[in-house]
Amino acid sequence: MYLGLDLGTSGVKALLIDAGQGVIGSGHGTLDVSRPHPGWSEQDPLHWIRACEDAIAELKTSYPKQFAAVKGIGLSGQMHGATLLDAADQVLRPCILWNDTRSHLEAAALDADPRFRALTGNIVFPGFTAPKLAWVKNNEPAVFAKAAKVLLPKDFLRLWLTGEHISEMSDSAGTSWLDVGKRCWSADLLAATSLDESHMPALVEGTAKAGGLRAELASQWGIEAGIPIAGGAGDNAASACGMGTVGAGQAFVSLGTSGVLFAANASYLPNPASAVHTFCHALPDTWHQMGVILSATDSLNWLCEITGKGAGELTSELGEALKAPTGVSFLPYLSGERTPHNDSAVRGSFTGLAHESGRAVLTQAVLEGVAFAFRDSLEALKTAGTTLTRVTAIGGGSRSRYWLKAIATALQLPVDIPADGDFGAAFGAARLGLIAATGADPLAVCSAPKTDATIEPDSGLAGAYADAYQRYRALYPAIKAVTA
Repeated sequence: MYLGLDLGTSGVKALLIDAGQGVIGSGHGTLDVSRPHPGWSEQDPLHWIRACEDAIAELKTSYPKQFAAVKGIGLSGQMHGATLLDAADQVLRPCILWNDTRSHLEAAALDADPRFRALTGNIVFPGFTAPKLAWVKNNEPAVFAKAAKVLLPKDFLRLWLTGEHISEMSDSAGTSWLDVGKRCWSADLLAATSLDESHMPALVEGTAKAGGLRAELASQWGIEAGIPIAGGAGDNAASACGMGTVGAGQAFVSLGTSGVLFAANASYLPNPASAVHTFCHALPDTWHQMGVILSATDSLNWLCEITGKGAGELTSELGEALKAPTGVSFLPYLSGERTPHNDSAVRGSFTGLAHESGRAVLTQAVLEGVAFAFRDSLEALKTAGTTLTRVTAIGGGSRSRYWLKAIATALQLPVDIPADGDFGAAFGAARLGLIAATGADPLAVCSAPKTDATIEPDSGLAGAYADAYQRYRALYPAIKAVTA
């Protein structure tokens, strides 16, 4: 048996698979986000451990015999979080999360240093780790002075599991400290934030062993001490391993809290000006590109709160057949935007509202706005040298066939729906745990699931969607002036 642990923003998922990659079962632990000031987003790292213990306890209770046979563990987790530890590995302050925008000034200052884009292949976004450390230095100097190690969220769990400070390439590529082409820490970029390699964890590939399970935890859980903990992956790279999106030209669209258009690459293809993320993949000698939108299903969740209706209720009002855009447009910038704007200050909007714009019209506009945000990411990927011919849909929002039809029509690409199964980040982490424990061929293990159905673009609405996308594109520069 092999265990995948995925540390998300809202909880920890523990997934158990067997040697044939069949899913045995899962357990969950919940997490909350603290927002003490506008634009801030934090979590107590000790809560991650509690949630992980809850998830494992649920799994062990439900499947005691299978859990006792665990021979390898893989990790995935939310990226970019700044977890600061002192010399005794004690947490110095709450972790600053991926969707925290307080360090926008520090990010702009680092991005103005040409070495960052040249070595990382990316814009320095406010959500990345390096500007957060610059913010801590500027605003909490006593905390910064005590910081002996900076860990990403999943690697704090690894420290608890193994007692070692280790990370891997895919997650570390989102810090703004990694030389992404060479897959190693950059001394120059660390020095630019008054740090050095002693503050960083050691680096391995995601498929490699990165510590063994501590005897104390092994005894508590009734499994073998010292079993391998894989390097693992950042959440999107782990999802890609779960989906089999590891070869050049393979891609998925993730409709989660945030939205991701993810493409695997066989070589390093940076183009930071497009605001596309270019990161190391979890498999050796592979990379990937991502377009990221910050509010995907979060946009629909926001509308649910406003209307007092559930997501299923809202989308069911639209019926099954895709409708032509109404002229009401929605910009899904509820917490700023990454690709293609790199703008943490802009905010969302409805435009084109009229007396006849009822609830269903607003829902339709929200779904279309998110679809057009994915189209922005597709165009950005094209400028970065990646052409896609189809995508696979994952994430909670992919349960809406209407939304997938809107995305297919906006992208003018077929959208594949995988057969029933759990192919997310926890499954990808479990696959990496299997590889680390057995030495199996990563490409053989990280195969793609069977396709249950394919959503084709609506050719009859291609022109109407193209016109609506052009309206959508024209709105950002107009809105930016009055919302930033």
